[in-house]
Amino acid sequence: MQEHRRAELEAKRARLAELKKAREDRQKAAAENIRRRESEAGPSSARRDVDALINELINNKNGDSPGERTPSSSPGTPATRGGILGPGSGRLSRASNASDQPSLTTTLIHPNGDHSQLQQERFVPDLIDVQQELFELPRKERVIYNKEVQTTEVATDPIVIPADNVVQQRISREQLEAETAAARDKELEAETVQLEKEIEEEIRELTEEERASIFIAPEFIDFLEQSSKIVQRALSDGYDYIRDYTIGADTGTDDSEGKRVKRVCAFWDERWCKNRSITDVDWSPKYSELSVASYNKNPAALNEPDGIVAVWNLHLLERPEFVFHSQSDVLSVCFSPFHSNLVFGGTYSGQILLWDTRSKHLPVLKTPLSAAGHTHPVYAMQMVGTQNAHNLITSSTDGMVCSWLVDMLAQPQETLELVHAGHNKTNEVSVTTLDFPDNETTTFFVGTEEGNVYQANRYDRAGAKAGLHQTDVYRGHAGPVMGIHFHPLIGSVDFSDYFLTCSVDWTVKLWRKSTANKPTNTAQSISYLYSFDEADDYVYDVKWHPSHPAVFGTVDGSGKFDLWNLNADTEVPVVSTPVGENRAINKLEWDRKDGRRAALGSSDGQLYIYDIGDMAIPRESEWTDLQRTIASIAGSPGVGNSDGDARVLAGR
Repeated sequence: MQEHRRAELEAKRARLAELKKAREDRQKAAAENIRRRESEAGPSSARRDVDALINELINNKNGDSPGERTPSSSPGTPATRGGILGPGSGRLSRASNASDQPSLTTTLIHPNGDHSQLQQERFVPDLIDVQQELFELPRKERVIYNKEVQTTEVATDPIVIPADNVVQQRISREQLEAETAAARDKELEAETVQLEKEIEEEIRELTEEERASIFIAPEFIDFLEQSSKIVQRALSDGYDYIRDYTIGADTGTDDSEGKRVKRVCAFWDERWCKNRSITDVDWSPKYSELSVASYNKNPAALNEPDGIVAVWNLHLLERPEFVFHSQSDVLSVCFSPFHSNLVFGGTYSGQILLWDTRSKHLPVLKTPLSAAGHTHPVYAMQMVGTQNAHNLITSSTDGMVCSWLVDMLAQPQETLELVHAGHNKTNEVSVTTLDFPDNETTTFFVGTEEGNVYQANRYDRAGAKAGLHQTDVYRGHAGPVMGIHFHPLIGSVDFSDYFLTCSVDWTVKLWRKSTANKPTNTAQSISYLYSFDEADDYVYDVKWHPSHPAVFGTVDGSGKFDLWNLNADTEVPVVSTPVGENRAINKLEWDRKDGRRAALGSSDGQLYIYDIGDMAIPRESEWTDLQRTIASIAGSPGVGNSDGDARVLAGR
């Protein structure tokens, strides 16, 4: 709207400038025509008038007027003034009274010398016959000078005098052109006045009511939101525009950020993040600069939504790129790997919400609050499948696992209730975390509140029914399992059977998936391969690195970000970095591009982005080194697999 009004105003101003310029051009052209006509007609008419007057005066003086000259004038006899003979001439008739009456062409001149009035009295003279010899004398050329021409006369083309009808046509045409030009000038003048009036109305000062109505208009708010984002992205750019490349680069390092780990930025907005904790984080699959974080309720803000989801941009540090609202605390969040505009969230009430970055703050789809879906908090979700066939898998603390189609959240496509007969009070398995191995869409693993890890199937398979494997129980943790993650399927060696878990018992454990093919009716307990006991607080999350086979990261309740490299050391992390103000770090997620950056969600609502630098780049020998490391990492005697492939591995 504003762009349209601005364009109209500019067009009116341009039209007004054109009209003013055209009017000036017409005025100049009219003045030029007048000067040209005066130069053409003025001098010739004035010259003719002066020539006629001078000729008349000279002829009257010299008596050369036609009809007054006598054909027989005596040679040598001086001509008399006005063609009248003097008193002693003897040529006048005796009966004539020449002395009493004026001559035929006598000029009466006033005493003051005024020639403007000429009086002539005509009468018939009394002539006599006189015989006289005629002498043919050449006429003397009379040279006349005037004030206009003092130079040699130059021969010019004869002036063609147009006919009367041509002159009349030209006069009529000129009059018509003058009338047309006058009418056009009048119209243009009226248009100019109208444009000036419209421009004055456009640029007039707005009243307070008009300003308030503009400020609350949705179009103005959207425009301000988008334009201010663009400006803030440019201002948040960390490039040093005044860098002097003639000066040596600073080679100093910041020891407070860890040896090879550097903090990139910290996202926090007082309006949305105050008194909230981050419950989950994820990275965009398409845009490497975008990350998403979910937040719980702000107890001090009763008018704000209970849960929010904020999408942050590395080029926009002051505020989130998008903010989505929820009526309940959002406990889990993830980008859709197949649709970059879609964001899924699991809530404390059990609802699954779908937001679209192309839409507003509210979800575009959500599941109903009914027994057909979840009725307990949803702490884990994951998208599995391919571009053309994929499902969203969610799990809640009541042991319910649901499979959803992205475009239909009215009811789940599949439901699976996880129960275990070995529980004392209830058969339900309270799921706190969930993960699928790479290239697997039916078999998944869940971590529970009692500290055990179970394998489950979505469908009935050969020798195994849908649901939990009742006989395989991965025991090792003494508290609720907070995170589980399988090794990514990368590199020349397949380590996708290995997975890591972390718990509130301050430990991180390395496991290997059971490879028993034959079903058995006897329960068996599967032990971990190795336990990492370096943490001194609850370990809230653990993630394998997406490109380096031997690297994984952990975050704990003391606010530390530990980076482990199994090929370098299995006892202590290679880098341990304090994050923020020693507040608990709840979630960890590596970026999907190259794994150089890690997003850390803090309990104080801040989202930290850290860069691990060259530690994310593996050597070619890392995979074979990890094989040797796992072969020698068994730990204490008695620790190993219970599936017949137990290996007594030498401790360090």
